[in-house]
Amino acid sequence: MLELANIFYRHLSVERGLSKNTCLAYAGDLNAFLLYCEKRGTAPAEAEAPFIEEYFWSLKSGKGLKASSIFRKTEALRAFYRFLLLEGKAKTDPTKNFRAPRMAQKVPRFLDRRDMEKLLARPAGNNFARLRTAAAVDLLYSTGIRITELLMLRLESVNFQSGWLRVFGKGSKERIVPVNQAALGTLKNYLEARELKFGTKGSDAELFLNKSGRRLSRVQMWKDIVGLGKEAEVRIMPHPHLFRHTFASHLVQAGADLRSVQEMLGHSSLNTTQIYTHIDKGDLKIAHEKYHPDK
Repeated sequence: MLELANIFYRHLSVERGLSKNTCLAYAGDLNAFLLYCEKRGTAPAEAEAPFIEEYFWSLKSGKGLKASSIFRKTEALRAFYRFLLLEGKAKTDPTKNFRAPRMAQKVPRFLDRRDMEKLLARPAGNNFARLRTAAAVDLLYSTGIRITELLMLRLESVNFQSGWLRVFGKGSKERIVPVNQAALGTLKNYLEARELKFGTKGSDAELFLNKSGRRLSRVQMWKDIVGLGKEAEVRIMPHPHLFRHTFASHLVQAGADLRSVQEMLGHSSLNTTQIYTHIDKGDLKIAHEKYHPDK
């Protein structure tokens, strides 16, 4: 089964094109299930629906896992048994009629316009790291791209003339995302500093580089953004993914249609994008005062 698990991992990565993080998470979920099968003396390919239900009950009652964790583990086993059927290693899929727990939709936190403006207005001067952080924050807010997508950007990914980014998202899916001129201007300032610092040296091809000319890490980008947030004294401490929530929330509040926001975010389902249809309390108060008959 270990060999089969390795083949399953390659199936997820190559054939289904899932992201590395998703593949690793599914692989970990599968390994835990295989260990459970071994302890129970049950061959995974011969497991039936009641056995799967007992397994998930043991996770929920014994380890107290949250619904989100159970949901992901359910999806991992579904993918595994579909794979076994394709490979002819199993005759039936015991997860076919299995119901995963319903996921509660949480309203995402986001920065209000005043705090976002405070972050964008912080002076960068001629400092390379500050210019890099300013460009990253402006791009994250302007486009809503993920931190991984940002750090994978190269010079050829940016169309300065037309205002577009060529982004590779989850599962290496390509999409074209619009970017405003203000963010492009901040990016140009950083690229000029990047050219002065590294010139024709053997630096990496990605846009965002560390002091050694190598691709910037997620950890360093995170630290830089937190540092900027502390300086700007914003009410919610920023992190890379917060700008994605802020981008989508501000667009929807301003009247953008969900289909367009879905396309820009790279969501495969409109259901995922619908979490941004929340109304902030300020807008709610204005609507109440404007339309309630008992003024």
